[in-house]
Amino acid sequence: MALSIEQEPLYSLSVVGSEIIFTALDAATVSAYFNVNYVAEVHIATVDITFATSTVIGTFKTTPNNTGAGMFDLRPVLESFVSPDNLAALGSSYKTDATTATVTHPLHLVDKYSMNDNVLRYLRIRFTIEGSATASGTVAQVGAVADSTQYTLINGYLKYTDVIDIFNGEFGYITTGFYFNDVGSTLPLKTPSSYLTNAPLVQYAKDTDYGTVSFISTDNGTNNILDKFTITYYDSSGVAVGTADDIDNIDANGGFTTFTNDSKKQLMHLGCYPANLRNWSTNFAAVLGTVDYYTVAGFNAAGRQITEVLNIYLLCPNLKGYESVRLTWLNQWGVWDYYTFTMKSTKTISTKGSTYEQLAGNWNESKYLPSGYRGGKKAFRVNATEKIKMNTDFVNEAESEWFEELINSPEVYILEGFRVDQNFSMLNQYVVPVRLSTSSHTIKTVANDKLIQYTFEVEKSKTLRTQSV
Repeated sequence: MALSIEQEPLYSLSVVGSEIIFTALDAATVSAYFNVNYVAEVHIATVDITFATSTVIGTFKTTPNNTGAGMFDLRPVLESFVSPDNLAALGSSYKTDATTATVTHPLHLVDKYSMNDNVLRYLRIRFTIEGSATASGTVAQVGAVADSTQYTLINGYLKYTDVIDIFNGEFGYITTGFYFNDVGSTLPLKTPSSYLTNAPLVQYAKDTDYGTVSFISTDNGTNNILDKFTITYYDSSGVAVGTADDIDNIDANGGFTTFTNDSKKQLMHLGCYPANLRNWSTNFAAVLGTVDYYTVAGFNAAGRQITEVLNIYLLCPNLKGYESVRLTWLNQWGVWDYYTFTMKSTKTISTKGSTYEQLAGNWNESKYLPSGYRGGKKAFRVNATEKIKMNTDFVNEAESEWFEELINSPEVYILEGFRVDQNFSMLNQYVVPVRLSTSSHTIKTVANDKLIQYTFEVEKSKTLRTQSV
């Protein structure tokens, strides 16, 4: 009996925040040799993996279990090789200025498309088995190798409520809904693909709010069938106004004209919120006074819709003059969600400093001279921390469940709005790191609570340092 892979993830697209189990088995070798180990040679790359040329990121060993199999859970290893995209990728742009190695832009501000740099990677594993002919003999590889298929990993995680499929002992979460459907010209339209978010498909934003929506940009990694995204503008009566914007998936727009299996092209981000459109769209600028909402949808070259329709409604200024706060956070699928808090918000600044006792006069001169500003307890340094408590407007139950991800997210930021930038600005003022200090979240329902509203509090992560004396 040769070495075989008995168990591997059920689906080719997997999230790293789940149990990624591989099991290898060679019962004959286990029974005939001493000091047996199963060996997993793990390869992770941004291009299609060939064992002859790709780099080994680690070799891991395990002893046979009671059934003679070697079982590996690679989640702790794989989680280190994917991470969020905070900066836009090369080839994208901000206010039509190209992103380069030295001119970087926050991802949230991107004009049109940005490919991913860190969210997605490929995985393949080569399994071998080793042992020794005698109890004290030299341990060496025994027999042939067993190679896994190639897997695509994204920087997501599974919740305990996510339904996991199982077939022939292999299990996984069905992520095929994120792929574009391969729709032929003579076939009916299948279910459009989902964006990489659990957010409702109706979103609200001010005309100064930035944001992106992310998606898997291929149909199971075989073809590039995304031709363009179309943004169509409507007034409050639901009548289309102005001219729609077609954002072609081409190199010049931050996408890609030619499809390859490079991992950066498998997952993309689209800047589609009002401030992103204000960066470049004359069509949006022309209808800004009359547009009530607009739709965002992807199409293939045949003009068939291949994504869900995202509806973005423009928020009017709050009549009470409340200052809005827009948060962005890392969601379940390793990309970004957004929400603008438009109701009452309060800011609290707390300070903590060091003090010392100062002499009342000048002791380093030929004569002692007392001074009114000298003496007593003085502040050596004062550090200030800012907290912001914010309130949502009344929300529906779908948004209520969605806020659970905000509580659980490891990365939360305040996202500032559209403004006129100074020359050579680093754009560091747009993304403000915060820590969510709200530690519990009660999911409200209409039946229990009638009107649903939430309060969250964040603390700015960076301490404001003042002068030291």
